[in-house]
This record gives sequence, structure tokens and C-alpha cells, in this order.
Amino acid sequence: MAAHAPRSGGGYPRTLVLMTPRPASAPVGTVTRGTTNPNRLRRMDRWIAAAHGAELRRAADPLAVDLGYGAAPWTALELLHRLRTAAPRTRVAGVEIDPARVASARPYEREGLVFLRGGFEIPVPGSPALVRAANVLRQYDEGEAAGVWRRLCARLAPADPATGSRGGLLVEGTCDEIGRRHVWVALGPEGPRTVTFATRLGSLERPSDLAERLPKALIHRNVPGEPVHAFLRDFDRAWAAAAPYASYGARQRWIRTVRDLTADWPVTDGPARWRQGEVTVRWGALAPRGW
Repeated sequence: MAAHAPRSGGGYPRTLVLMTPRPASAPVGTVTRGTTNPNRLRRMDRWIAAAHGAELRRAADPLAVDLGYGAAPWTALELLHRLRTAAPRTRVAGVEIDPARVASARPYEREGLVFLRGGFEIPVPGSPALVRAANVLRQYDEGEAAGVWRRLCARLAPADPATGSRGGLLVEGTCDEIGRRHVWVALGPEGPRTVTFATRLGSLERPSDLAERLPKALIHRNVPGEPVHAFLRDFDRAWAAAAPYASYGARQRWIRTVRDLTADWPVTDGPARWRQGEVTVRWGALAPRGW
């Protein structure tokens, strides 16, 4: 991908002079394993562009943060490219807690893209229109992850009823090493909104295979008596019932499966997204008991 070539010269591009980091303080969080690969987050990126593109176009300062981008800068570069197809003014700040990772990423800075050292405090001025945190919270306890959610939601751009804006978006989730299976939660300033399941349909044996990629808030709740367990059980049953559609391809089987799910579960998207191997459900239907 041509966008992966480093920009010549050092320092910040002149167009990002205002992207001055906040006053120095100890970053909040711990260093992740840093595992990353090109195109690993493509499913999440495309969903964000479709679901949040209008907000980014509307924002006075459409700043997106790639939080914990890892040992290489590929995901931040790709996020900039994909978001700009939906909102051309979008800027991206890659944020990492490991100073060596920041130093190695800075040669790739360019117009619209910078790399900063930081953590959950989000060391950028103002309130981001988007924070993406992929494969960041798996190493934390469930209670710690909930606290991180609250902290990050508080950093998002606020809603503005006068303009119809719902505010910034936090997208937090987990995927496998090459991005075939991915589950994420979308949160606004008010808290969690939806859960999205996304997969490469050709590699899927049954929908509950996605359980191993549930985000921290849900992965330990995939047990009898919890809503997410009931959802995945029903998903598998609908998938089995849709087996005759497999002769038309995995996509048609998935679409029929999700259509059947809508009878009992609050699915928020439609066939255009289902065709991508996705389904999005309201958070309230899957939230852990006692949430």
C-alpha cells in the first residue's frame, strides 16, 4: 500500500501545528503486546466509515485517535485512508504508550497524521470525534475495562442537539491476527450503544465461533444465564435453520440467518451491512446482567 511509505523529513507536518500534545504527564495504561498486521482492522474501519462518516463530515475538527496502534504504524495509516473516503477533512493521531513505538512510527507522519506518546488520557487538545481502541483491553480485568470505557467516553466530543450530532464515538473491540473475525462495541459520550459481529464468511463454521473475539466487557459473560450467551445460542440455531441457503453461498446463508434473528433480537442494521458479514445489535440486549 503506497500510504505505508515514510514521509521524508522529521517533525510534524505544517498542517498539524495545532496538534500539540497536552502538557507532559505519565501516560495512563500499560504496554500491550503490540501485535499488528496490515489490513487487520479493515472490517472495523469500513464499519466506522459507514456508521460515523456523517458525524466526521459534520465535525468542526474531525480528529480520530488510533489508541494503542502497536509495534508498527500500519493501522493508523489505513484508518486515515479509509476515513478520508467518507470524510476528507479527517485527521488521525496514533497514540502509543511505548516511546520506542512512537519514535519508530514518526517517519511515517504526513499531512493529516501524527504519532504521539500517551495512553487512556488521550494526549490531544480538544475532544476527538473518534477513538478506536482495537485489541487494547484484553489484558485488563473486566472491572478495569469498564473504568477505561468511562474515561474514554468522557474525552469524546459531546453531543449537540442543535445540529443533530450524537457526539464522538469510541469503538473498542478485538479481532484475530489477520482480521477475519472481529467483535466490537460502539460507545458515545453517554455510554455503550451497540455491539457488532463481523467475519469473513468463508471461514465461519458457526456464528458462536466469534465468541473468542468478544471484547473484555462480554467475553467472561458467555455463560448460561447471560444475554450474550443466549444471543450466540440463538445465532447458531438460526444459522443451522438457514443451512439450505448454503447452496447459494455463505453470504446468502448469513443474510437469512440475521433476518431470522431480527424476530427476537434488536438488530440495528440492514441487508447492506449483512452482506459484508456483519450484524449489529443494541448494547442493552447483550449487556451483562447487573450492568
